[in-house]
Amino acid sequence: MSTPRPAARRPAASGPRPSARRTDHPTPHPTSDLAAHPTPDLAAHPSAGPSARPRLGYGTNGLTDLRLDEALGLLADLGYDGVGLTLDHMHLDPLAPGLAARTAQVARRLGDLGLGVTVETGARYVLDPRRKHGPSLLDPDPEDRAARVRLLLRAVRVAADLGAHAVHCFSGVLPADTPPDEAWKRLTSSLAPVLEAAEAARVPLAVEPEPGHLLATLADFHQLRGLLGDPAPAVLGLTLDIGHCQCLEPLPPADCLRAAAPWVHHIQIEDMRRGVHEHLPFGDGEIDFPPVLAALGELTAAGYPGLTVVELPRHSHAGPELARTSLSFLRRETPPC
Repeated sequence: MSTPRPAARRPAASGPRPSARRTDHPTPHPTSDLAAHPTPDLAAHPSAGPSARPRLGYGTNGLTDLRLDEALGLLADLGYDGVGLTLDHMHLDPLAPGLAARTAQVARRLGDLGLGVTVETGARYVLDPRRKHGPSLLDPDPEDRAARVRLLLRAVRVAADLGAHAVHCFSGVLPADTPPDEAWKRLTSSLAPVLEAAEAARVPLAVEPEPGHLLATLADFHQLRGLLGDPAPAVLGLTLDIGHCQCLEPLPPADCLRAAAPWVHHIQIEDMRRGVHEHLPFGDGEIDFPPVLAALGELTAAGYPGLTVVELPRHSHAGPELARTSLSFLRRETPPC
């Protein structure tokens, strides 16, 4: 049995382990226009400013062998502050009947356990049993794109009902024979109704730069902002994956976090190697974590209300143990406040 903890307040707006299988090998971007975009004061003073303890979570996509109720209980018992909840067939299926009632049940469970939540939409086969992450917002078929839009609209409603910090999404891979300009047009037109719904629900949309996708880098995120007319950060923001920064951004992960701070609504964290998109347990990659966690502490002290969620989607077979060791690692490596 899990011991209930005080309910979380709804926000205002370890040793080495075997490596995961390699997926893709993106080319790191040698240049970026990050410098052209405004950054907060803490970006200019990497060592300055107060610090606060980050709010840590674990992604349910790394606990797919557990029932959702059991996964939430595990995370609360371990001492996590929240959860990255991926809507999938085994965890709050967004396409099954009775979604509103099931969402209300999960909301009560989260409240009883004192867990915060961010809603994630990166389930591999939730829409199509044959195409990983398909269909996407970039598909040539308008009906296929519409299916993804409908999923995101459902995710916004679920997030609002859960009191979530944000709704996560990503662009999708550039389809074959599709010019990039056309893909960007599809992306912006597909996101328009989602942003409208997110603004009405007061739940930010947090787009994740994903290696191998059309929107792969922080610079690509800023391109999207420009194409959409620069929506307020409270409406269109970022999911920043620390491992992805190590994989292909020109700046070190800690500097990426500082540069992205005005737009960050959700953070994912794991270890990773340069040029290899492979989510690894802490200690199996190349990331220097104390500077990252120091920057995260500064961001938290500056008012970031969201979660930093461990993202190990290929490690569900060892999920409970990795949830335990990951939290121990992050607490040990976090500089004192």
